[in-house]
Amino acid sequence: MASILDEYEDSLHRSVSVPQSRATVGIPHSGYVNARLEKETPIFNKQRIDFAPPEKINSLVVSSNQLCMSLGKDTLLRIDLGKPDEPNQVELGRKDEAKVYKMFLDHTGSHLLIALNTSECLYLNRSVQKVRALSRWKGHLIESVGWNKFLGSETNTGPILVGTSQGQIYEAEISVSEGSLFSTNPDQYFRQVYTLEEESGPAPVCCLEIERGLEGKFFIIATTRKRLFQFVGKVPEGTEQQGFSSIFAVHADHLPSFREFPANLGFSEIAFYTPKLRSNPRSFAWMMGNGVLYGTLDYSRPDSILSDERVWVYPPDIDITVNKPISIVLTQFHFLLLLPDRVKAVCTLNGQVVFQDLFLEKFGLLTRMIKDPTVQQIWIHTEKVVFRYHVQRESRDVWKMYMNMNKFDLAKEYCKDRPECLDIVLAKEAEHCFQNKRYLDSAKCYALTQNYFEEIALKFIEAKQEEALMEFLIKKLSNLKPSEKTQTTLLTTWLTELYLNWLGILQGDPSQRNLYLDTREKFRTFLSSPKNKDCLFNNRASIYELLASHGDTEHMVYFAVIMQDYERVVAHHCQHDEYDEALNVLSRHRDEKLFYKFSPVLIQHIPKKVVDAWISMGSRLDARNLIPALVNYSQSASTQQINEAIRYMEFCVYQLEETQQAIHNYLLSLYALCRPDSLLSYLEQAGTNPNRIHYDLKYALRLCAEHGHHRACVHIYKVMELYEEAVDLALQVDVDLAKSCADLPEDDEELRKKLWLKIARHVVQEEKDVKKAMACLSSCALLKIEDVLPFFPDFVTIDHFKEAICNSLEDYNKHIEELKREMEEATQSAKRIREDIQEMRNKYGSVEPQEKCAACDFPLLNRPFYLFLCGHMFHYDCLLQAVFPNLPAYKQAKLEDLQKKLAATSQPSKSHHRPKDADTISLGKGQQSREQIKSDIDDIVAAECVYCGELMIRSIDKPFIDPQKYEEEMQSWL
Repeated sequence: MASILDEYEDSLHRSVSVPQSRATVGIPHSGYVNARLEKETPIFNKQRIDFAPPEKINSLVVSSNQLCMSLGKDTLLRIDLGKPDEPNQVELGRKDEAKVYKMFLDHTGSHLLIALNTSECLYLNRSVQKVRALSRWKGHLIESVGWNKFLGSETNTGPILVGTSQGQIYEAEISVSEGSLFSTNPDQYFRQVYTLEEESGPAPVCCLEIERGLEGKFFIIATTRKRLFQFVGKVPEGTEQQGFSSIFAVHADHLPSFREFPANLGFSEIAFYTPKLRSNPRSFAWMMGNGVLYGTLDYSRPDSILSDERVWVYPPDIDITVNKPISIVLTQFHFLLLLPDRVKAVCTLNGQVVFQDLFLEKFGLLTRMIKDPTVQQIWIHTEKVVFRYHVQRESRDVWKMYMNMNKFDLAKEYCKDRPECLDIVLAKEAEHCFQNKRYLDSAKCYALTQNYFEEIALKFIEAKQEEALMEFLIKKLSNLKPSEKTQTTLLTTWLTELYLNWLGILQGDPSQRNLYLDTREKFRTFLSSPKNKDCLFNNRASIYELLASHGDTEHMVYFAVIMQDYERVVAHHCQHDEYDEALNVLSRHRDEKLFYKFSPVLIQHIPKKVVDAWISMGSRLDARNLIPALVNYSQSASTQQINEAIRYMEFCVYQLEETQQAIHNYLLSLYALCRPDSLLSYLEQAGTNPNRIHYDLKYALRLCAEHGHHRACVHIYKVMELYEEAVDLALQVDVDLAKSCADLPEDDEELRKKLWLKIARHVVQEEKDVKKAMACLSSCALLKIEDVLPFFPDFVTIDHFKEAICNSLEDYNKHIEELKREMEEATQSAKRIREDIQEMRNKYGSVEPQEKCAACDFPLLNRPFYLFLCGHMFHYDCLLQAVFPNLPAYKQAKLEDLQKKLAATSQPSKSHHRPKDADTISLGKGQQSREQIKSDIDDIVAAECVYCGELMIRSIDKPFIDPQKYEEEMQSWL
């Protein structure tokens, strides 16, 4: 058998199509000249399947890319269209004269029902090869099946509905057991739920469809030859598996809602259009005797989902008595009718036949037309051949139909990616709105077209529609490119002029107050638009002239704010004595330069608010630049004015922590003038470290002296370390203050004593208080009684000093005894040191012949060695090698220098007549002896045991392997 889906174009079939839009369209002034609107490719492209059936085709069904066809009497062919080269053939196994009446395939392509003309029904699952009879279904000729798209799976159909030729509707469920062919009968149950009737009695159930709406509501559509029924009801959440009996039970006593038409074909068929996989259908088409009932599906309606219904009568060449339609298929914008020898496609928007395809007689009569809902492909078959239609760009001409129906929104939706068509729609919509006097809507549409700008503008001017003209200009302006600067300038200026004229007219009419406010808001929005910002900024001089010519100072200020020309705004407010408004502008835009410029004026009228604004600006303002404004303001020496200046200066010093000397000096001057108490606290808080003080000490001293603030002067003297001047001035104020100053030079006892003598002299000579003088004597340990005696007058008796003299003598005695004790302790310490030195000279150690070096483990006596008190013994070279890397750099350099000097000295003679004390012979003037060099080397190398000394302690955190040689060492171990 040849490959089933090797498709090719049938060169013999004849196709008659309604011509597509091929005309060359020139759009006046649109910029889209001679644009071909559509290609010649037809919407419905037919292909014949290269398949020659061995027997005649009885029935064909397709779903989810699974195709099943009945051939002859007993053969069933299944094809997975994804693998068309692997067809599967199944035998029905019937020995009687039974024939296939209809086949039904579910939405997953897994469950196939085969209705026989003997009122029997067979079942075949996609995963098995054996057909099973459904015993419970026997005795019923199956006309339709309503599949459960919500609970169905590849192994279970879930509750489904079955319609018979006798009008009964049954509910059933088919299930396939896992792991074996069938463990039980596939039909789980089969129970009647309803009977459909026409006026003459029960009628065949032609079609069944189950859909789910909102909030658990289900809609069941069932059709007979001329009636369409709807069953609506809710299935409680979680009980969907129990079926739809409850929905039909509601209509047991009364008929459900239905649509009826007088004529019939002897059968009917309903088709649905589903835009996406696993979504609800959006529209339906019911083929019955009068024509095709078409409409949309609205799942939010309570009793019926059928909406926007209309009946499209059959084309004149269809006579239901001679060539009545056989099948119907619904696409997004068309329904296709299958006739015995042709296919007609009718547009659902206008009811016109847009496509007709005539089939050759050699193919036989057309039998059935179906659509695969998952891939939107249409299949047609006769008893001999199979055809397939591909739907290509179905919506290509929809925009034109919607436009002719004045449904412009839909027209624009379907041509939004085709600018030449969109321009036609917009021009047609604009003209339609203009003719219906919807001028604003017309202006919006005209602005989006490519028509001549002047022509449209004159059109609105002649109609005296200034508001519409403004709307047109605004929209046109928003569509201009940044490079079109000239056009932007023209439109911007024109709009400004129109707005100002319109505002001037409305402002004088109190009855138009609301319209005036609305227009003013639009004008301000226009001025503040970011898109117009650059243009307005570049032409601001012209805009200012326009505003000035209309006397609109309000919008002049508004425009200046938008242009960030705040200097002009603030100056305007100041000229009109609107100081609060000026300060609000400054505070809102926080421009430092404007604060510096206008603060001298504003502070004269609203000082507190200005200072509040300065404080809110914080560190953004440089207080030094504001000092001139404060100085001018406080020249009247008013306390209130000075307080505002102090408040800001304190904020700068304490909150902003300013260190500028000018700020601190100015604050000092204000304190000296008005707040002496705050002056002293400020000086004390500033500290006594001259390097950390931010005010000028000399300026502060002169300022405090001028205003007679002596305590402040004393503090400044202390900071300047002029302690004598501090004490002299303090004695004029308070003796205790002088005492505190006298103790400050802690490192200079002579100066301290001198200062205390000044205090004592003042107490004795000025205050003439002996007891107080004695108190001074006890306050300073440096003063003795003999130091202050000269200050007393001759007539003072010794009784006043008896106690002080005795205390002084006792102190001298204690000091002498302490010196004696220290001398004895020093003598004993010297004696013990001499004994230790004598003992060390006589100390020795013994070395056995078998002793080995602690470093290299070779015999010790072979080479020069060192013996330490701890018992460790090292060769000279071994110890040097261990000690050298751990020595400081300067000691390493010294050791290398000593080794060079030692090598440079003459070697001892090898003869037995070596001169006595040869090593002690002088090596020349300025050079060390050999023994001295060796001693210096020993002091460095053998200062301590390398294993017991500090060297070992310092090497605790030293790695065993040098990090620079780690890689080399690691490689040596591999």
